[in-house]
Amino acid sequence: MMSLARYLILFLCCICTLATTPIFAHTDAAIDRVEPPFWWAGMQNPSLQLMVHGPQLGDLNVRVDYPGVKVERVTRVENPNYLFVDLLLDADVAPGKFELQFTKVNQILHRHTYELKARQGDSANRQGFDQSDVLYLITPDRFANGDPQNDQIVGMPDSLDRSKEYGRHGGDIQGIIDHLDYIRDLGFTAIWLNPVLENDMPKWSYHGYATTDYYKVDPRFGSNASYQLLSQKASEKGIKLIMDMIANHCGSEHWWMNDLPCSDWLNFQDNQPYVNTNHRKSSLLDPYVSKIDRQLMEDGWFVETMPDLNQRNELMSTYLIQNTIWWIEYAGLAGIRQDTYSYPHRDFMSDWTCRIIEEYPHFNIVGEEWTENPNIVAYWQANKQNQDGYSSCLPSLMDFPLQAAMKRALTEEETWGKGWIQLYESLANDFIYADPNELVVFPDNHDMSRIFTQVNEDYGLYQMALAFVCTTRGIPQLYYGTEILMSNKGSDSHGIIRSDFPGGWAGDTVNGFTGVGLGARQLEAQRFVGQLLNWRKQQPVIHHGKLLHFAPKNGVYVYFRYDDNNRIMVVLNKNEKAVEIDAKAYAQMTAGYSKGLDVIGGTSHSLTNPIQVPAKSPLILKLDL
Repeated sequence: MMSLARYLILFLCCICTLATTPIFAHTDAAIDRVEPPFWWAGMQNPSLQLMVHGPQLGDLNVRVDYPGVKVERVTRVENPNYLFVDLLLDADVAPGKFELQFTKVNQILHRHTYELKARQGDSANRQGFDQSDVLYLITPDRFANGDPQNDQIVGMPDSLDRSKEYGRHGGDIQGIIDHLDYIRDLGFTAIWLNPVLENDMPKWSYHGYATTDYYKVDPRFGSNASYQLLSQKASEKGIKLIMDMIANHCGSEHWWMNDLPCSDWLNFQDNQPYVNTNHRKSSLLDPYVSKIDRQLMEDGWFVETMPDLNQRNELMSTYLIQNTIWWIEYAGLAGIRQDTYSYPHRDFMSDWTCRIIEEYPHFNIVGEEWTENPNIVAYWQANKQNQDGYSSCLPSLMDFPLQAAMKRALTEEETWGKGWIQLYESLANDFIYADPNELVVFPDNHDMSRIFTQVNEDYGLYQMALAFVCTTRGIPQLYYGTEILMSNKGSDSHGIIRSDFPGGWAGDTVNGFTGVGLGARQLEAQRFVGQLLNWRKQQPVIHHGKLLHFAPKNGVYVYFRYDDNNRIMVVLNKNEKAVEIDAKAYAQMTAGYSKGLDVIGGTSHSLTNPIQVPAKSPLILKLDL
């Protein structure tokens, strides 16, 4: 028999349960996504918009009972499975957890616990990558397999197959963590990874440019926690982390593609077949452009598997901006590389860059604008005075015009209008940039032939390319494997360009990390890169000094980096034979100096005698009195 006291306790428990559980709770109203999944207290912008997804949420209201948090607005869209909830956060709101209560006729139908985290100390003042850095670009799938257990993920169709050029090879975040010492010891101070977010696509997903979840690292690379760990471990070794982002498009298997929020979430959303971009970047600046040409450039899709996002939709725009800020704060990023920068709507790109810089004034963003026309590249940079009044807050761009000019300068025969003069005149165009010193300079990347292939596997030309990139104005970037002469001779396949780094997989007979099995020339190249980068790391005159160059003569190009305290003389000799140059010919820079130390070879050169420059070689001299 149950005692009277126990009956009373049971009765009171039932009363409490009825008081806290909605009698008419909808069992089909489960919330499957709230994005961003959490946020931080004390951000510069007090607004936070949550995208909430779940069956038949569209007719619900939302309320919050937490000091410093107010529901400012609830936006309903065409699809009843979405709600967009705008929260207003007080400047002094305390970190903590609170309930989002989803109600109808004052009945709580669903609850979701949301969290405001505490920011890391001085997070807003983080220092982005800059001219003192050298960036190491890595394709994660092809660098090193640190965790073979994530090679195959149940339910993800694009499985491991190293025999396929475009297949998954198993490289991951742990593989990068395992080799941070190698990267640091070479002299790199920042790493830029090709995208690591989930790409749950049927095939060819290794590259990472078809995002299927904007808040989740692809499990074949690792996890959000392992990406965060990479950032922390890299920072401990003096290496910054740069995230590759794509605001223009997602993957066709993104979770929202089967349940789009509204009819204008994508560009050309209902077109069958899809509408392809025309890639006519000049149409965005062209004063005579037709509407259809500009629309095709901005709104057309790259390919059918990469739906083009409509950033004119304010909900989409806010989603992408917040996602960027979320990753900066979560992973402690020092920079972003924005893919296909000019393809999203340009007013959105202005808003996106300015919102980021507003939150992080010392942050850096580099945009990809792949064109050899410097006028188009210059258009997008912050503080550029454009005729049409367009402006943005984008600090940096990839200097594709200079890269193309460098290749021609190295590989074409010297004539009055070809050879070094093309590189010289490309730099002379710097007057069109708001700040050419902020541009990222590079010999190659993941989308073009490797530099050793571009220069026809001529080691001397390769050395000059790297010497130029690391001593000219701007922020240098090298691609993984450049230091060991990786090439793609006889093929322009991206799968070959992005080949596996030797030594990154168990059983590799050649190991680029340790040097085992590398050829003599590869080892020499690796030493050269290490000497060059580690020397550069200690040279403020290269980071922030001025540039002065002399018109090339007889296959020789000479330029100087200088400031109030130091002068560096760079001589690039493309001739098949050694040459002698007279320092007096460059008296504007050499007057008052008596010698120069070869920073790579260690030899001292007198400036009163002819300077000997070996055939097809760079010579970098630190001038001394």
